[in-house]
Amino acid sequence: MVNPKETINIENVVASTGIGQELDLQSVAMDLEGADYDPEQFPGLVYRTQEPKSAALIFRSGKIVCTGAKSTDDVHQSLRIVFDKLRELNIQVEDDPEIIVQNIVTSADLGRNLNLNAIAIGLGLEKIEYEPEQFPGLVYRLEDPDVVALLFGSGKLVITGGKEPDDAKEAVDKIVTRLEELSLLD
Repeated sequence: MVNPKETINIENVVASTGIGQELDLQSVAMDLEGADYDPEQFPGLVYRTQEPKSAALIFRSGKIVCTGAKSTDDVHQSLRIVFDKLRELNIQVEDDPEIIVQNIVTSADLGRNLNLNAIAIGLGLEKIEYEPEQFPGLVYRLEDPDVVALLFGSGKLVITGGKEPDDAKEAVDKIVTRLEELSLLD
């Protein structure tokens, strides 16, 4: 049986930063090759990096949200590219703007099918939401780490809300332990 922690895969890292000044996005969009800006569709300018792959959402306020990265290192590398591109446009960006990881989304596999009805009863209604007519997964809110896990009948998990990559490992450990305590894992 595969250790579920070995199946953990980072799907998306979302981080925020800022350059501390307002931007004329129309002007930036014209000068920044590859930028997408359609204020009627979305209030920010979208700039995609290829290596590593991510999207930076740049707002008029100077705030920037990076999404789509597969690791915290990729977030930092992508944002360094964005900062350098802005500097090339003579936009002042401090040497090392603070980058805050907002959300790490991971997937994992428990390696066996789950009886979500039994799990919903066993975990208690104050920590879970399970409405199979609305959504096929069981939503399980953990407190430590402060994440939300989506459990599916296939045994697959999605963990969201993490701030550190280790949050997913800790969450998987706690979920497996709890399900074993309830005799809901073979």
